[in-house]
Amino acid sequence: MTKFIALIGLLATLTACGFHPVHGKFSNDKRTESAPVAIAIIPDREGQILRNELIDRLHQNGEPAHTEYNLSVDKIQESDKELAITKSSEATRAQLRLKTKMILTDKSGKDVLVRDLLAITSYNVLQSEFATRVAENTARENALSDLARQIELQLNLYLNRE
Repeated sequence: MTKFIALIGLLATLTACGFHPVHGKFSNDKRTESAPVAIAIIPDREGQILRNELIDRLHQNGEPAHTEYNLSVDKIQESDKELAITKSSEATRAQLRLKTKMILTDKSGKDVLVRDLLAITSYNVLQSEFATRVAENTARENALSDLARQIELQLNLYLNRE
């Protein structure tokens, strides 16, 4: 019984320390409906996919009429590395790394948030070149989705700071 009372007391103190969920129904999320962030054009096809993913995540009800911040993302640098090598020197697994930098600026042009981002994924290298290409493209799309998730999280944390 003493442990139960101590546990209740501990849980009651969590609400007093400012702890609140970042996502979900009870979060103090100021950007849930439409973030006050304009998303700049990102170069190349991968940048276009990333920008579309960010628009889907941040502007669910359309772009806001008035923005307080501008988000720019550098050109995405991609590197491919062969992992599992057979005795005959053929790769059976490859790793794809996407690296970029996000910069959030306020209306005055001051950088308020700068973060380096990295997404790593891997895919199977198959005997069929077509199947390998499909697996690589799927891995790339998953990595771009992960970059969008990281950017959304960084923006959410910045916009909800106290």
